[in-house]
Amino acid sequence: MADDISTSSPQSRRIRSFVLRTGRMTSGQQHAMDELWPTFGVEYSKECVDLDKLFARHAPRMIEIGFGSGEAMTQYARMHPEMDCLGIEVHRPGAGHLLLQLQAHTINNVRISCHDAVEVLTHQIPVGSIDAIHIFFPDPWHKTRHHKRRLIQPTFADLLAQVLRVGGTLKLATDWQDYASHMRKVLDVHEAFKNVAGTAGFVDRPAHRPLTRFERRGHRLGHGVWDIEYLRK
Repeated sequence: MADDISTSSPQSRRIRSFVLRTGRMTSGQQHAMDELWPTFGVEYSKECVDLDKLFARHAPRMIEIGFGSGEAMTQYARMHPEMDCLGIEVHRPGAGHLLLQLQAHTINNVRISCHDAVEVLTHQIPVGSIDAIHIFFPDPWHKTRHHKRRLIQPTFADLLAQVLRVGGTLKLATDWQDYASHMRKVLDVHEAFKNVAGTAGFVDRPAHRPLTRFERRGHRLGHGVWDIEYLRK
């Protein structure tokens, strides 16, 4: 996952929601990083990004946090050419794989950041500039002692609310029921979000979200999959 959780105090120790694995890049992925990153990559800095300049147009914007190998990002960008899409993922092999997909399908409405999502959202994304945020299958950190590492926490919810415009949407999915309950405990009570499903809590899988390898794995293991959608109030 390309994400990180900060505690409320700037001086306090940050608890990361991801473990940065180096991973082995294929020659194709490395070539994509070498050749395509200058076109599609977004370098991290502590300065706010001019999104109109980045995408060379003014359009609605979506961010996917922790896009993995980019399956959902690729499908969404192809289905919604009117949207500008920013994918955030710390694992470089996944970024290389997505770059290959952008090249194969001639997709031009995607940009990629290989950096900690907390820092990207905090410093680079203008307040209220994003129309949709997707977080699909974040690490569930299923052991109780690791729950503090889960991405969806009140402080991170504050950050999501900061960059989402009023009327924007937050969509999440997980194949761990306990994490689905945790997400709802955090977001159902957040003053900036309204659960689209109301008391039912969960929605059907959106058409733009493909059956990812995580979801297929969940089906094989007998897990359910829970999709949740929130409206930014």
